[in-house]
Amino acid sequence: MLGSRTKSTIARASLEGRILISAITPWEIGVLVSKGRIDLRRDALAWVRSALELPGVRFAELSPEISVGSTRLPWEMHGDPADRILVATARHLGAALVTADRKLLGEAGKKHFHAMNARV
Repeated sequence: MLGSRTKSTIARASLEGRILISAITPWEIGVLVSKGRIDLRRDALAWVRSALELPGVRFAELSPEISVGSTRLPWEMHGDPADRILVATARHLGAALVTADRKLLGEAGKKHFHAMNARV
């Protein structure tokens, strides 16, 4: 569930065409649906395609810089490849990562990258 501040920030970013969806996000959504951890009430791919068609939303490709950058983060970070790609994407694009993941928020709190707590 998104918090009210996060919702208003996302709404503003949408109007400015500044919402980026990482290339790893559709994979993560598919995994969460397949494990029953989230219920989209429709096919995961259809949901992702619909999200990518929303105004102000762009797809952030998994570039070689992001791929390799995820292996060269300048601090010790857990080994979850998806989290590493999310962080590398945010760092490479100078974007804020919207997440409720406590580990990622903790790393962001150390000023390694910018993140916003999705629940706020």
